[in-house]
Amino acid sequence: MKKAGAALVIDADLARAWSLPAAYYLDAEIFAAETDAIFARTWQLVGGAGQVANAGDYFTCEVAGEPLLIVRDQGLQGYYNVCRHRAGPAAQGCGTRKVFRCAYHGWTYDLQGKLISATEFEGVKDFNRDQFGLRPVRAEEWSGLVFVNLSNDAPPLATSLGELPAQVARYAASNLVLAERREYKVACNWKTYVDNYLEGFHLPSVHPGLNREVDYNAYAGEVYSRHCKQWSPIRGEGNGGRSYASSGSEEAAYFWIFPNWMLNYYPGNLQVNVVWPLGPEQTLVVFEWYCAPGVAETEAFSEAVKLGQQTQLEDAAICEIVQKNLRSRSYDRGRYSVTQEKCVHHFHRLYAETMGAQKRRGGAGEGGAQQGKAALSEKGEAPQKEPAE
Repeated sequence: MKKAGAALVIDADLARAWSLPAAYYLDAEIFAAETDAIFARTWQLVGGAGQVANAGDYFTCEVAGEPLLIVRDQGLQGYYNVCRHRAGPAAQGCGTRKVFRCAYHGWTYDLQGKLISATEFEGVKDFNRDQFGLRPVRAEEWSGLVFVNLSNDAPPLATSLGELPAQVARYAASNLVLAERREYKVACNWKTYVDNYLEGFHLPSVHPGLNREVDYNAYAGEVYSRHCKQWSPIRGEGNGGRSYASSGSEEAAYFWIFPNWMLNYYPGNLQVNVVWPLGPEQTLVVFEWYCAPGVAETEAFSEAVKLGQQTQLEDAAICEIVQKNLRSRSYDRGRYSVTQEKCVHHFHRLYAETMGAQKRRGGAGEGGAQQGKAALSEKGEAPQKEPAE
């Protein structure tokens, strides 16, 4: 098994940089470290505001291995879904409640997480009910989506989103409703899937159907502080396009937000993706389609969902092949296309910085396929060939 070394630095100069070593897509210790360094410290998309539209509405979810409970009271509330008695589930599934009753021993909590009933606790000395409420977790909402963050030190959601809200304003619509939801398990590392999403380079060879809809020759990408935008004009029916019927004046826009969620805007619908790590080489990808009321019954929307399904199956297939090949003794890491892979490079830079191993000094690195080290300096002092084994 390839192992990663201590140093992980991705050169700031795209033309000089080498990509993440293969070990970062394979190593179980790195996967465990990512849970705390990344997924427990970033805003994670866990559902739609429509799931908690009214007081008492709730749903349960999991982030970084932590069971969570999201509920609407006077505002949006988030809690660890762990009873303070013997760690049973304070709530299960989703629905509407006035109180939550643990399915294990019946402890009962109100919507503010306060313990209101501790069954069979008569006679327990020095027991203060106020000290045994559900532990809160940060929960916020934006544009009809619900997010949580396990870290108390992370900046507010609005700060984390940066320029994104202003950029999506031209696409977003306030009346969109969830029309379709699908889940896909993919036998690859979560970063393998994100890498694939962040470039249109593979569009002509992997996605012939989608390539008929969007104009690959006009495909472009831009990077921002914590996200990337990719976009392409829609070809229109007169130019071979079918599912996203258009005169050609509209575009498909793809936004990736560090580390693992995406907003895909097409004419007439929004597709939301979340990439959940399940293991070093197992990933769950959630697809949700949103559209205006009544649009879901149209043939155009049905065709769009079919195209999305086909595109996902194609992505899964190539990602699984790549994941297998990352184990090859012939490969450790590669270079970036300056014209096509600036977003992949940006992801790898954010990843390295967030994992806390980014070096701030120059000097060429060393380490090859077995060490899995990425040691390239921000000053551009990159080796001219792949480090030797």
